[in-house]
Amino acid sequence: MPAPRTAGRRRSRLAARALTVAVLLPLTACGGTEETAATGGGGGDAAGSAFPVTLEHAFGSTEVQAEPERVVTWGWGSTDAAIALGVVPVAIPTQSYGGDEEGVLPWVRERLEQDGAELPELLPDQTEAPVEAIAAADPDLILAPYSGLTESEYELLSQIAPTVAYPDEPWATPWRETIEIVGEALGRDEQAADLLADIDEQVAEQAAAHPELTGLTVAAVWPAPDSFSVYKPADARVDFLLDLGMESAPSVAALGDGEGETFYYTLSPERLGELSSDVLVAYADTEAAMEEFLSGPQGQLMEQVRTGAVAQVVGQQLIAAVSPPTALSLTWGLDEYVAELSAAAQAAGGA
Repeated sequence: MPAPRTAGRRRSRLAARALTVAVLLPLTACGGTEETAATGGGGGDAAGSAFPVTLEHAFGSTEVQAEPERVVTWGWGSTDAAIALGVVPVAIPTQSYGGDEEGVLPWVRERLEQDGAELPELLPDQTEAPVEAIAAADPDLILAPYSGLTESEYELLSQIAPTVAYPDEPWATPWRETIEIVGEALGRDEQAADLLADIDEQVAEQAAAHPELTGLTVAAVWPAPDSFSVYKPADARVDFLLDLGMESAPSVAALGDGEGETFYYTLSPERLGELSSDVLVAYADTEAAMEEFLSGPQGQLMEQVRTGAVAQVVGQQLIAAVSPPTALSLTWGLDEYVAELSAAAQAAGGA
């Protein structure tokens, strides 16, 4: 394990990072505090012996030279993976969608309370990476393997600490790979493999208990008044549906590549009839919004809606739990999600 830091070393590193970010980015006063809510690390000799490690990603490669002690997460899923692997980050994203009044997702808060860990510092709720706040958290590793990190943001963050971005495209890393990347960066490959095996066992049990799902084609969508988001097979939420034995509907691939869209297609309402599948998975924040879609003229263009073969995923927490799933959220919402899929499958005649 790395030697403990002295107060003097930490102040020097904070000062150096503040100077680096000040040169690269016009700064206002930073909002962080010197003491943060939680610390990472603590993996012992087994984790420490894994270093150094080098991780390849969309912007090049990142070397993690020693076991990290202060981890910051950004984007989606890396917070959950780190906590599930026994490392509580010092700062995590605020999740206003699906989170509680503080912006903490329920499965994250439950796990922290279960482990007797303090809540990490919450980073600003924004689309762009909050470089100043991340620098103020004094990280020695930044994890963003499932995020929308831009190359310029990556370059700024890399001046603060080793930063791990997504392997290929933003917001498109498979949920398993997110766990694997976090495990490798933390020197906890074996723990990550064990975690995945445990999750896979639970998913396999659900698939075995619901053979009516096997082989059915599925399309996952987000209805909206003026446009309709159809998630691509490469998207992590669709990947999870395939884990349950379902198949991505050929009509989804037939939509072609949407301009500038990495993980979904945008379909205009008048084309909804083209999206055929045995089962439709539809997401809506409220019951009222779901009913508006199902009973309205747009929904009635779709055969799945007319026959009732729609798995209705309603409410921000359940949507967040499976869109896409994470190391902690997948099992949190699994029973309710599979029950909806099963009801839709039986409506489609898949029982």
